[in-house]
Amino acid sequence: MTEALTPAERKPHPRAALDADSVRAAYARWAGVYDAVFGGVSAWGRRAAVAAVNALPGRQVLEVGVGTGLALPHYAAGKRVTGIDLSGEMLARARARATGAATVEALLEMDAEATSFPDNSFDIAVAMFVASVVPHPRRLMEELRRVVRPGGDILFVNHFAAEKGPRWWAERAMAPASRALGWHPDFRLEALLPPEDVASADLRPMPPVGLFTLVRLRN
Repeated sequence: MTEALTPAERKPHPRAALDADSVRAAYARWAGVYDAVFGGVSAWGRRAAVAAVNALPGRQVLEVGVGTGLALPHYAAGKRVTGIDLSGEMLARARARATGAATVEALLEMDAEATSFPDNSFDIAVAMFVASVVPHPRRLMEELRRVVRPGGDILFVNHFAAEKGPRWWAERAMAPASRALGWHPDFRLEALLPPEDVASADLRPMPPVGLFTLVRLRN
């Protein structure tokens, strides 16, 4: 049986704050090796998120944090995808991967917390492995609420911190390296969603071993 954590132990570990410049710098370093390092472990969650998008009504899709474009080949023919990312180096790889893809409308360098899209521009927004990367997750959520039409869908697939056990301890130990990593290992769902959204969200654990969770919300 796992030993219960004390309130002091449950207190978030001090960690280096992320900002746009530190995220850009981190993913400039990751761009060349991202697919090899993260492509495999994140594949189940990514494919599940794209499958969920493909099954939803609506044509206009915003992919937030499109990265190197690993998801782009998997969208259904009827979807029209706009991808955004803060990293020019990651986007360069996404553009190369998307060459000739009829589903891709645009790949833009843009801050997900403050996009230039008009209100209600998209039917669906999907953010894969992004929520723990942005400096202000609640601002990201507010921005997606703005750009997705009422009645549309917002999806996330992301790592969220464990409540207890060995993984919790590992995440807590890694937290001070957040700035260098470019993401928060101890990121909690409540940092992204207010309580009412947590209560109404559809949450599905993803392989491997529930490391990632697919979250779906109606806007």
